Amino acid sequence: MTEKSSITLTINGQNHAIAVEPRRTLVDAIREDCGQTGTHIGCEHGICGACTVIVDGEPVRSCLMFAVQAEGKKIRTVEGLATGDTLHPMQQAFIDHHGLQCGFCTPGFLMLAVGVLEREPDIGDDELIDVLSSNLCRCTGYQNIIKAVRAAAAEMRK
Repeated sequence: MTEKSSITLTINGQNHAIAVEPRRTLVDAIREDCGQTGTHIGCEHGICGACTVIVDGEPVRSCLMFAVQAEGKKIRTVEGLATGDTLHPMQQAFIDHHGLQCGFCTPGFLMLAVGVLEREPDIGDDELIDVLSSNLCRCTGYQNIIKAVRAAAAEMRK
């Protein structure tokens, strides 16, 4: 039996003191140990992007990071985007521009796009499409996701 490590994960400004095996992934710790189920588990190989969260300002595939690696870092999940009942501009844009169908990939797209736009608000169109192409969606055909992110980018620059 592997010994567990006591760590504290700071998720959306809240500290979560948990004990995890060293090999426990961040996505599993976020969902199962910290109760933040908005982060989805997709491929578990870093390919689909459904598990994307923001760690210290950078979008990260949380299925590829161990929970112990995230100790002392600021983790932001989809639950941390809205302020009370006010949706983040990216969330509102996904609604307004029909950027989701089944919604499984949506948290990952939201966190990827927010993370990139907060770092690089004036990112070019080609670069933005290149970044978004790293996440997979089986339903939408991507056009409405791109429209939503462009609209949110304009709103976030205001």
